[in-house]
Amino acid sequence: MLDRLTHALRTDHPDRPAVLRHTRLGTVRPVIRRGELADLADGYAAALHAHGLGPGDTVGVAVRPGPRALAVMLAAHRLGLRIAVLDPTAGPDVLAARLTLARPDLVLADAAAQAVAGWAGPLARRADLALPRLTVLGPVATLGRRLPGCAPHLRPAGATPPPARPDSGPETDAVIVFTSGTTARPRAVVHTRDGLAAGLRAVADLVDPRPGTVVLGGTFFVLVPALAAGAAVVLPARRPAALGRQLARLDPAHTYLTPPQLRAALAAGARFTGRVWTGSAPADAALLRRVKQSGAHQAWSVYALTELFPAAAVEEADKSAHDGDGDLVGAPLPDVRARIATGGELLLTGPGARHRYLGEDPDPWVRTGDRAALTPDGRIVLAGRLKDMVLRRAENIYPGLYEPALHLPGVELAVLVGVPAGDGDERLVALVQPAPGTDPRRLREALRRPLDRMAAARPDAVLFGEVPLAGRSRKPDRAAAAAHCARELAR
Repeated sequence: MLDRLTHALRTDHPDRPAVLRHTRLGTVRPVIRRGELADLADGYAAALHAHGLGPGDTVGVAVRPGPRALAVMLAAHRLGLRIAVLDPTAGPDVLAARLTLARPDLVLADAAAQAVAGWAGPLARRADLALPRLTVLGPVATLGRRLPGCAPHLRPAGATPPPARPDSGPETDAVIVFTSGTTARPRAVVHTRDGLAAGLRAVADLVDPRPGTVVLGGTFFVLVPALAAGAAVVLPARRPAALGRQLARLDPAHTYLTPPQLRAALAAGARFTGRVWTGSAPADAALLRRVKQSGAHQAWSVYALTELFPAAAVEEADKSAHDGDGDLVGAPLPDVRARIATGGELLLTGPGARHRYLGEDPDPWVRTGDRAALTPDGRIVLAGRLKDMVLRRAENIYPGLYEPALHLPGVELAVLVGVPAGDGDERLVALVQPAPGTDPRRLREALRRPLDRMAAARPDAVLFGEVPLAGRSRKPDRAAAAAHCARELAR
């Protein structure tokens, strides 16, 4: 897929915009054209080659999504380099510990990442962003605009880029992405070139972007298939009101947003078009229905992991029709296989699965950490995280089985968490975040029926408040939610 994209940028309408932006005044302008993106990738390949980097070397990348980040990925692919994605939400201690297993030969960082790792660290930590001092990881170079105090600039070189490395085979490491773990046991997901290509093909086959259309989204797995197909990509605005203006002005055929982004856009009155895709955090049927009620032709929830992207997908109509326990996430995508291990854990494998965890032996099966069941027709129904189990009165309660029932109209987000009861037992508490403008009294009354149907899993208390989010994907932070509930109950 990356080879195909590199070729397509030069041969398929190189003068067309590749990435667009939407100004405050409503004007749509190209950030970079297809041929210019190809030139930028060639320039970075020449610059990295001049730096002495070659197959097997590791480049740490702390750059916001966009054309420069994509150009660096294409350059690294050409040279047979391994990219280590430096996630500022992982925390500096965890990130530094993980990178002891893959010390970068060069760290590429934009000015914003260097600020987070330096003078702006205290401010960034308020937004759950933190990086270690990048110089402790390896030599640093600035990508993009250089500000005072930044490392030397890596300028795209004008020399002819080196040829693609024929010795960079499909099983060569392509990218390292950090996932859950602790400083004591770092977890870093390693994808090979072949596995990365399989994941990108799966996205392309699922979404089927078309030439000449507009796609709104900012991740690597959005940019590559869309641009390879000849579509133009718009990076989503950070502010919900601006995002709403983008949607109204550009009429995208496909929109990729996380569930928190969708909720914020809906609260700002955004209207959608075409097909909307969401993932990286739970998306219940109620949220997908709201997206379709706001104009989308289809609304899809994608089940994906850092270890296997994408794994399964389900459209709102099928998700809403599911009347059993748990969260239906759809049928495994073609070539993805699923099975249930002893204890109920969902295991997945497929061509796009990670090769291994850094420092560990390869294993074709990905342990998802999710409890699940398979329907007779092979669809996956999640029942919660294994580690999220609540033990109350000697009974195991899995929140994922019951949380979908709490997502009524007027509920923005809801989680079930365990709070220590002081006697070795736990209290089960529902933390419900009402949608803006919802009458709390009416919502509490509406919740009585689903709560009554939970039987032995009925919560001991129901609290209204904001559900804390954490991490790059802005998933519910259950530990923080439990701590909040404990404080509220202690009042």
